[in-house]
Amino acid sequence: MIDISRLFFDLETTGDSLRYGVRVHGGHGVGATDPTRTPKSAKDRRPVVVWNWTRSCNLKCVHCYSNSEAKRYEGELTTDEARAVIDDLAGFQIPALLLSGGEPLTRHDFWLLAPYAREKGLRLTLSTNGTLIDRATAERLKDTGFSYIGISLDGIGPVNDRFRGREGAFEAAVAGIRNCIAVKQKVGLRLTLTRHNYENIDGIFDFVRREGVERVCFYHLVYSGRGDGLRGEDLTHAETRRALDRIVERTEGLIREGHHVDVLTVDNHVDAVYLLSRLGQRDPVRAKEVERLMTWNGGSRFSSGVGIGDIDFYGNVHADQFWMDHSFGNVKDRPFSRIWTDLTDPLLAGLRDQPGRIGGKCSACKWYAMCGGGMRVRAHRTFGTPWSPDPACYLTAEECGIAPAAVETLKAAGNWFEPPAHLTADATAR
Repeated sequence: MIDISRLFFDLETTGDSLRYGVRVHGGHGVGATDPTRTPKSAKDRRPVVVWNWTRSCNLKCVHCYSNSEAKRYEGELTTDEARAVIDDLAGFQIPALLLSGGEPLTRHDFWLLAPYAREKGLRLTLSTNGTLIDRATAERLKDTGFSYIGISLDGIGPVNDRFRGREGAFEAAVAGIRNCIAVKQKVGLRLTLTRHNYENIDGIFDFVRREGVERVCFYHLVYSGRGDGLRGEDLTHAETRRALDRIVERTEGLIREGHHVDVLTVDNHVDAVYLLSRLGQRDPVRAKEVERLMTWNGGSRFSSGVGIGDIDFYGNVHADQFWMDHSFGNVKDRPFSRIWTDLTDPLLAGLRDQPGRIGGKCSACKWYAMCGGGMRVRAHRTFGTPWSPDPACYLTAEECGIAPAAVETLKAAGNWFEPPAHLTADATAR
């Protein structure tokens, strides 16, 4: 996650200790048993665990990474098995547990397991489509102790409904957002950027301003599940730059108006480099501090398989929620804590020791320590190996500090990866 509000505008947020190794004033940092605990390094962090509680969902989103539908899936973890996982995660002292799906609120024992997890000291967040959050549900989420509710909203009105596969999904999600706000439950938006909605960024910010939303996350598309079929709808490199420019401009406008809104981009670590270059033009002193924070963070070096992990509906453990085709083991057979610390799996071992593994322009990029090479799963989906560059990297070789002669050397060695044409179609447009 690239926290624009924190990095660009020095707005303190609850994730600062985990992302940047800085103490949050007032003790609002992450930590299951000690919320003021700050990890000594990003590499030493326990993982934030995304747990897909159920594959079932009341919607059918076109970019769903789990291919979920409104039906029952056999073989999901039982209540007793889920309790055992919670016990293990609490003992492992993970910093946060993100409940996802499918639609997690459709799980039959949600209101048994969520309070149990809180009783065990786990910090809970919820990723939901929001359509099932009436006023009573919002109050119940608040009383259970959820620290944050992230509601997916991929555009305004019909744009969102097309993404969600159901007419009326937008209005139902808006009602869910308003119900959370009414009971003072912290709530935010989650948006996956594609060519169909990125021009609707202003509409999203207008909504955030109007409704008093505290957080908004702009996700880059990851090629997984039904999202794999949307590659042609992904933003081009030039469109990504334009989207980021507008996100920064609108974030600055909100903060100048006095809105305490946390704006983040997710799933493309090169955003940190691009934003740093912008910041360096306006505030070189601040840019130096941001470079220090982001180098501590390490981007993807300490992301999938390190600072984030996933447990799917059936108990399989993955590097992240987009990598469900590779399992490190199943919690029915071994506790998550044992699976996560067993480096006999080559992929998990590689993710824990990435420097020197990633080829292409990443191998010569001066920003590698900050970016870490981007999303490994997107690289794997595109080039067939997790150790290739992320095709969503929109920096030129020159911006990466790679001389033309070095590019030719990489090409001659067969160590150069050209991104797919659909990402570079208008790369010269700035």
